[in-house]
Amino acid sequence: MNWISRKVHLYNVTMGLYMLDWWERYLFNVLILVLLWFICYNGSRFAAEFYDSHAKTNFGWRHFANGGSITS
Repeated sequence: MNWISRKVHLYNVTMGLYMLDWWERYLFNVLILVLLWFICYNGSRFAAEFYDSHAKTNFGWRHFANGGSITS
């Protein structure tokens, strides 16, 4: 059993997927992937919005974002 097969087997046993039919496992995996995509997408949007609205003004990064330098 190679490394990938062991990880797939561990995932199936840990999540209880070994007792499901193939279509139930497929449906569960699709739902998990959609949930992960939703979390990553909204997390990246939140991080970009936070950077644009809070971090630039609170930490003085607006000067450097507009092309300023340390000496000017």
